[in-house]
Amino acid sequence: MNRIAPVGRALAVAAAASLALTACGGGGGGDTAAQDPSSAASSPASSAPAAKGDGTLTLGTVLPQTGSLAFLGPPEFAGVDQAVKEINEAGGVLGKPITKVHTDSGDTTTNIASQAVDKLLTQNADAIIGAASSSVSESIIDKITGAGVVQFSPANTSDKFTTINDNGLYFRTAPPDKLQGRVLGDLIVADGNDTVGILAMQDSYGSGLADQITTTAEAAGASVVERVDYDPKAAEFSADVAKIKAKNPKAVVLIGFEEGAKVMAELVKQGLTADKVKWYMVDGNMSNTNYLKMPKGTLKGVKGTIPGAEAPDEFRKKLKELNPKLDDFTYAAESYDAANLIALAAEAAKDDTGRSIAAKLPEVSKGGEKCKSFKECVDLLKAGKDIDYDGVSGPVEFDDAGDPAVATIGVYQYGDDNKYPGKALEYRTGKIDG
Repeated sequence: MNRIAPVGRALAVAAAASLALTACGGGGGGDTAAQDPSSAASSPASSAPAAKGDGTLTLGTVLPQTGSLAFLGPPEFAGVDQAVKEINEAGGVLGKPITKVHTDSGDTTTNIASQAVDKLLTQNADAIIGAASSSVSESIIDKITGAGVVQFSPANTSDKFTTINDNGLYFRTAPPDKLQGRVLGDLIVADGNDTVGILAMQDSYGSGLADQITTTAEAAGASVVERVDYDPKAAEFSADVAKIKAKNPKAVVLIGFEEGAKVMAELVKQGLTADKVKWYMVDGNMSNTNYLKMPKGTLKGVKGTIPGAEAPDEFRKKLKELNPKLDDFTYAAESYDAANLIALAAEAAKDDTGRSIAAKLPEVSKGGEKCKSFKECVDLLKAGKDIDYDGVSGPVEFDDAGDPAVATIGVYQYGDDNKYPGKALEYRTGKIDG
């Protein structure tokens, strides 16, 4: 097991034992995955004080069913569904069952996400979980938060959201990319690579991660000898890969989504195979489904990072009961925690409107008596206690920007079957303090 050099502001390295791993990433599209009958919940105007809601928490989702991150959709939907199931079994929120409406986010090549948000707002959603893609979330954040509705992403990692104008209504359980970038940059250098090539998709996610990896790797003594920001919608990537090959790096970092399979195929075609040049990946392209058609061993030994603690076996078992076909679990825990936190904030506020929920989200995430399930936490709230929800994805403590103040990054490695089964090589958990 390789140990990674300390990251940023002294991140604590935690457990790690197993040579096989787990990962995934992405964002999708479509129309409506599943829908429960909805009630009219309030959707206050952005400039007016929030009115009292109707007492029924309406929870919408804008998550990937289609598009370049569609492989992330199943675990995210499953995480939300499991949380809603447990919440309603515990008596619901404010004494009523949650109303749940699933929609598709598509990706940036379509207008699916915007149409989905319109649908959810007409159904009076109080909070919307999604999108998975940072760029998709950027495209809909004004529409959601401008309507006084909470937007809560389980997977957005772009650093832009830390300072974005969100009316105090945007939150996320995934940490900003600056942390993942530090961990991956340190890992690359710790593995003995002093020359690095980067192939990054052209968007806020790709450029943000590429910038942080470059800063960290070069601070540790390596050189980024070539960086190519590519169009993810391109038909082929031969010229992009040729630029990397010309600089002969020891390591290649791949930052993208589903199109990463095409980039990898071109790396192989040009002789930059993973047994000759070390490949490194990120949460957006870590998948147990996207590379199964590649020749056996294509990804053997490839390492990648995924934000969040590994989903516990008991949690995975529950999700498999909801969706027996589930193979990836990336951001399932973050989605589950997002739904629980929204529900607990509504209980703490004794109101289901977006503004009331947003006001209580930081409070239920830190500082009080620790609890780990909706039922345990809501019982404490009803007893007049202050709570501190610690989720399946790890400790969740929101800072003033709605970002998690504490986060965990896992390092995973692919096996001969082009999958990353088992546990992470290691985890890093620590404060995100810039």
